[in-house]
This record gives sequence, structure tokens and C-alpha cells, in this order.
Amino acid sequence: MSLVTEDLRAKADELYHGDAICQEKSQFLLTEMGLPNGLLPLKDMEECGYVKDAGFVWLKQKKSSTHKFEKIGKLVSYGPEITATIEKGKIKKLTGVKTKELLVWVTLSDIYVDDPPTGKITFKTPAGLFRTFPVSAFEIEGHAASKDVKDKEEVKEVKGVVEV
Repeated sequence: MSLVTEDLRAKADELYHGDAICQEKSQFLLTEMGLPNGLLPLKDMEECGYVKDAGFVWLKQKKSSTHKFEKIGKLVSYGPEITATIEKGKIKKLTGVKTKELLVWVTLSDIYVDDPPTGKITFKTPAGLFRTFPVSAFEIEGHAASKDVKDKEEVKEVKGVVEV
């Protein structure tokens, strides 16, 4: 059952279809919110949307996928639909994401970076259990968060000049 209804799609401030644009927009949103840009390494994305007023975001991929974050040795499973409420430095009410702890898949519900920044990111379960890791383990190599935002701003300025 999908949490993303047609009514919600109609309210979306941003709605994109296709893997390339969804990859770009999801990484940009993560960076804009002060989160690591490699946090949601989804494959074959079909749709992504964002309702700014509510902070509600959704990402849809063709099928479930798993990803191993090599720097920390953690395996994470991403369902076909991931939804969350996002705000500066935090992801709340996360659905569709699980991590493997020992032999058990554990659902994640919240992700947040420390404020003020300490270089740590914390993952919480609905039961209140949590784990903390270095933020750098979830960054895409060669893309520092501040550099990525600066690059996006320059692209926007260039697009504005070309369109005029």
C-alpha cells in the first residue's frame, strides 16, 4: 500500500520522474538539509516528490535494493517506496529503510546529524534503539556537501542567464 496518494502528488512543490533527475534532486535535497548526499543510494528511481510546507518527501524505485556502506560495513535495504519528513539535519517518520544488525533486519525511523556539527550521524529505530556513525561514511566520494551546494547554485545562475 502506497503512502503517496494522488492528492499528495497534487500538493507537491517538486515532482520528478526518471532516474537521472531523481538521483540529482534527492542528493541535492539531502545536501540542502545538511545531511550526507550518499544517504539514499537508490537504483532505477521512477519518481521523487517533495511537499515543502510539510517537509514530506518520497522516493520510488522500480524494485527493492540493498547497498553496503563499505566504510562501516553495514548492509541497508531500501524498499520500492521510501517516505519521510525532512528538516534541517533530520529525517523523521522514515519508511521503507532497514539495516541488518547481526542476523536481523531492523527498521529505521529517524536519522539526524548532530547540531552543532560533530561529524556524527545517528540512526534510530521505532523502539528507540540507536547507532551513531561518522557522517563521512555516507558521503559520495569527491562531493563535499558545501562544494555540492555551491556547484548547484552556479548551475542555477548559468541556467538563468541562458534562459533570458
